[in-house]
Amino acid sequence: MDLALALRAFVRTVERGSISAAARDLSVSQPAVSKHIRNLEGEVGARLLERSARLVRPTPLGQTLYEASRQGLATIDAALEGVRRDMGAVEGLLRVHAPTCIGAKQLHPLVLDFQELHPGVTVDLALENRTVDLVYENFDLALRLGRPETPGLIIRQIGVVRRILVATPALLARIGPIDSLAQLADVPVVSTLSMAPLDTLTLYRGGEASEALVRPILRSNNPDVVVRTLIEGRAVGPIQRLLVPDELGDGRLVRILPDYELRASDAFFAYPSVRFMRPVVRAFTEFAIARLRRVDGIDTGEAQAEGDAALKAVS
Repeated sequence: MDLALALRAFVRTVERGSISAAARDLSVSQPAVSKHIRNLEGEVGARLLERSARLVRPTPLGQTLYEASRQGLATIDAALEGVRRDMGAVEGLLRVHAPTCIGAKQLHPLVLDFQELHPGVTVDLALENRTVDLVYENFDLALRLGRPETPGLIIRQIGVVRRILVATPALLARIGPIDSLAQLADVPVVSTLSMAPLDTLTLYRGGEASEALVRPILRSNNPDVVVRTLIEGRAVGPIQRLLVPDELGDGRLVRILPDYELRASDAFFAYPSVRFMRPVVRAFTEFAIARLRRVDGIDTGEAQAEGDAALKAVS
């Protein structure tokens, strides 16, 4: 029996709660995973997993073995990859999760540039607007908007993502200038799906919050749809500044009510562990944070120092 392979099959099955899911993650057949687990149970002389029609979960002895094996395997992986790094190689599979709004526009080109520096790195870049369980879904790190609340996650702040109101000059020429919050109720608005058909926008000026009634004509969970609607002059709307820096720079979009902004979102990288962070993850993190902090629309300041210090303290 290959003990390392058996332990990897067992650990992934516990994390995924499914032998078939573990097999997919490990790129082996389901019978192979089952065989590894049977051999491991025979080796320790105890039942390690409880199986039902819908779920696989560890027995008390299995949970003890999982906790010890998971950290041990992570240490081995980090050590092996560390040797490769010391030999000048940063390589391996890197699984990254991010929201679509920042992922396609900012993270995708960054990933390509990272691979130019490290051709041995394969990246799984999952872009979707949901919160993932990093361990269960086998991600190395996730970019999150808003401070992660999941216990046990290590987080590192990137910066603050600003949101502003914009429109095209042509639309403003047609509907007239917008000089007050009350006027937003009478103009077409494009927004995200989180906003109801008739709702309010909370806008801030100098730390003071104000409510503005709006009537969205289009709501979408796709940031490209929102941006195209704005650029085509179909509506005014709130947008993350980092999604439209070029359009603001060349005048295709202009800010309206420039004294007001929507609530900004803190951007973080989240990891399931730092102590066992593989070198490819560490290298990508340093590369990505340096690049993202230069993006127009992501503000950085003293708050980022706390996250950097925390990361170093546990490294």
